[in-house]
Amino acid sequence: MDLKPIKTDADYKATLKEIEGLMMAEPDTPEGEKLDVLTTLVESYESRHYPLDLPDPVEAIKFEMERKGLSIKDLEPMIGKRNRVYEVLNRKRSLTLKMIWRLHRELGIPADSLIKPPKECP
Repeated sequence: MDLKPIKTDADYKATLKEIEGLMMAEPDTPEGEKLDVLTTLVESYESRHYPLDLPDPVEAIKFEMERKGLSIKDLEPMIGKRNRVYEVLNRKRSLTLKMIWRLHRELGIPADSLIKPPKECP
């Protein structure tokens, strides 16, 4: 196995091309092991050069609502009465720690996203 760190964009593209050729490799074979190592190298390179930014709390909540087909009423046990849910979703009220815990536990929204400072409203 001839492996080297991914240091440049050219290295990254070449490694992706090599991975493409190994996608059908069986586990526990030399090709499968090479695929595992190359995938790890690509993940490391991408996390350093293309970090994903977490959505702000309101966007994360709206995404989960859409994904799970939830209504405002479904959020009431986690956030509070209907008017409070609307205030949070319209960025007029911040989430409290208790709301964050409940949203994380009940909807599986990453806590990192829920505690992120909300983006500024236009």
